[in-house]
Amino acid sequence: MNTSQFDTCDNAHDAEIEAQLCAYNCAFDELGLRFRWDARTLALLAVIDGEEARIAAYIEAHHAHLLKAYSAGFLSRVILERKNARYPACLPTRVENAPHPGHVDQAAHQSQMSSRRERVSYEVELPALAGV
Repeated sequence: MNTSQFDTCDNAHDAEIEAQLCAYNCAFDELGLRFRWDARTLALLAVIDGEEARIAAYIEAHHAHLLKAYSAGFLSRVILERKNARYPACLPTRVENAPHPGHVDQAAHQSQMSSRRERVSYEVELPALAGV
């Protein structure tokens, strides 16, 4: 492969990541959920098999207060339905180039710790799931 072919692959991959992020973040917004994913979050979750399981794992790790009112399964299904209405392609599970499991746990823990300040304001009121 020449350099331009690598650039094309990188550009296609970047476009796919952006499309996935846009679809997820729009779904969160449409449902009144006050969180957003970035490329790092999507990459960390890519080691989990299945989109519903990824969403549930994220909610359990970063927004557990929502589980007082809704089940992880319900939330992940509703989010995935909204995401798929906008962009039905699934981001494949990342096996190659996956960080060592300890690094995923550590990165997830660091992300969880940094989001605690953000979560404090969310615990006062559960967001309504608009349109559900």
